[in-house]
Amino acid sequence: MASDSGDGHATLKRCLGVLRDARNDSEQFAALLLVTKAVRAGEVDARTRRQIFDAIGFTFPTRLLISGQPPPGCPPHTFRALGLTLLACFCTDPELAGHSQVLNKIPTFNEILLSPCPPDSTSMVDDVYQCLSAVLATARGPRELVAKGTVSALCQAYLSGGHGSDRALTLLQGLLAVAEARCWQRDAPQLLAVLSKLSGDFLKAEDMTKFELCEVLPHFIPLSAPLTQDSQGSECLHRVYRGLADILGSKLSQSQRDPALKLAAGLVQACGAEWIPAGSAGSKFLALLVNLACVEVRLTLEEPDPMELEGKKEVVTACYVLMELGIQECLREENPLLGEVQKMQLMRIMEEAFGAVIFYLRQVKQEELQDPFIFASVRVLGAWMAEETSSLKQEICELLPFLVHYARKLFKEGSPAVSLPQAELGSTEGPALPQDALRFLLPGFCHLTAEDRPRAILVSQGAPALLCEYFLRQWQVLSSEPAAPAPLTSTEMSLQTLCGIFLNLVVTAPDLVRRDKTFSSLMDVLLKSLPLLLPQEHHLVLAANVATLGLMLARILAGSAALQETQSTKEFFGAALRFLSQAHTAQADPGSDSLAVAVSPAYTSAWDDIRELWFLGMQALAGCIPLFPWLPPAVLRARWLEGLSELLSRVSPASLDFELITAFQGVLVELARASEPCRDVILAHHGTEWANLYGMAALEQCLAEQ
Repeated sequence: MASDSGDGHATLKRCLGVLRDARNDSEQFAALLLVTKAVRAGEVDARTRRQIFDAIGFTFPTRLLISGQPPPGCPPHTFRALGLTLLACFCTDPELAGHSQVLNKIPTFNEILLSPCPPDSTSMVDDVYQCLSAVLATARGPRELVAKGTVSALCQAYLSGGHGSDRALTLLQGLLAVAEARCWQRDAPQLLAVLSKLSGDFLKAEDMTKFELCEVLPHFIPLSAPLTQDSQGSECLHRVYRGLADILGSKLSQSQRDPALKLAAGLVQACGAEWIPAGSAGSKFLALLVNLACVEVRLTLEEPDPMELEGKKEVVTACYVLMELGIQECLREENPLLGEVQKMQLMRIMEEAFGAVIFYLRQVKQEELQDPFIFASVRVLGAWMAEETSSLKQEICELLPFLVHYARKLFKEGSPAVSLPQAELGSTEGPALPQDALRFLLPGFCHLTAEDRPRAILVSQGAPALLCEYFLRQWQVLSSEPAAPAPLTSTEMSLQTLCGIFLNLVVTAPDLVRRDKTFSSLMDVLLKSLPLLLPQEHHLVLAANVATLGLMLARILAGSAALQETQSTKEFFGAALRFLSQAHTAQADPGSDSLAVAVSPAYTSAWDDIRELWFLGMQALAGCIPLFPWLPPAVLRARWLEGLSELLSRVSPASLDFELITAFQGVLVELARASEPCRDVILAHHGTEWANLYGMAALEQCLAEQ
């Protein structure tokens, strides 16, 4: 055998010599036939491949691809086939596969895939697939393949069912894995046609093909292009739903159930619950899906075997996605998929599954903290803590030190996001971002800081300092985003929730606020951020949070270095006064000729979210007035008293509710007590009369005093 191999190499070397020294095309062609025969027989190692390339380069294969008439007696595609064989050989070297001379052949490769394939030219198609697979594995490859139309060619090759169509499907999966958004943006109709075929096959299959398609289908369910917005996409989803209902309603082995759960999780990530039809069948299916996910989580995590767990992490992470859907659907009041009894049953089942997640997290060792599965487990627990505050309280309190430690470690280190396929919602494109565990824990922390025991644990673990640092980081991110109105980002939601957490601490633990320097640092950030936020109407809810938190903090930190009469302090209070003073206006009362007090148009859309903050802010402002001697002059400069007097003089008293009258009176009384000029302005604008009219007894008394 060794002798044969040696003879082969010797022949190959002679052929390479002939290729270099050939005097005419026929000599070169004869040598080339022997070279390609050796290449096809797999007799070429990396060194020899490089020798072939050095002897002929890209020039010769390129000539062969565009050459016309072959030698007498040869099939018409002979030259092209030889050229492709050489390119396929070169492409096994990653450096050559990414060369521009290969990338510019992509249109030729596409053309061959789309041409009829006679029985004697199947090797050409095989060589094209080898070239395309090699190009896909290079840095520039995916972008070039998408831009040059390979997605469409592969879709058509798969749908035609010709030679190598299974390889077309594999290549499509590879391309979608690294460039999903670009593929769907450019070739949505063709990809939908493939999904249509796959979903039809999935529904009809009665054998193992059904389970194999469970592994393939998730690649064709795009996160970037909602299928539910398209009638063809909706039909595909309905076929997949029916196919999954068939599978999950049957008795299954582990190897059959896992791909089905992963497919369901992929659909949830892409479409939420929109792919599950309303009605009895849909609600039973959803309940079964969440139930199966919970059982899987308990089986895997309640008695974790390290070796077994390693192989189950991907499916358990998919189950987490289904459990999150379960939480959302159990809380949904508008057009719910689940009945009340189903909701109660599922909440009990999910409580047991989350007990298993907590049990698992309590066993985690320090050296395992970089595992993406830990992140997925913390994230799903965060979703439960955000919504379900009464159950598992004892267990969650015991886990809080770990959660704070874990979130701090990831935040400080900027841990790279090497995540499992289901671990993070969103595209796999773009650079890996640090895993942000705090983002998912904040809503739960907001509930917990309102209660004594969990708040004490969070404080003892240094959570306030960590949350303050996180607030600063998120503020920097928000400040760098474009100022144009956009949908609410996770950054802005995190900042709003952080304000809620700090408000809880300010209200329930004022002594902590006084002694912990964290809060002076936070005050400094708030002073600078409110004047920038308030002019941007699309940030009104966040501005309301920042204004109210800043005023509440100022009441406690008055006299500290953070709150001297500096420019930034004055700008903050000026912005806070604008926020509070511009919330109400007079408008025509439809039921009478008089005017009624109403929420200002700029505040109307956000009022449900900021109403409580506004009242709390008014209360906090009243508390600040006696503490900051320069505040009443600032109110006078803002001409709020004149504006408020005019409003109260013009509107019908019946249009103000007791809460609003109390809020206005609280601020007016403090201003009249703290500042003679403010008292004079109120009196000059008929303050005594409208104080009497609105039943503001405390203000009447204050104005009557000499």
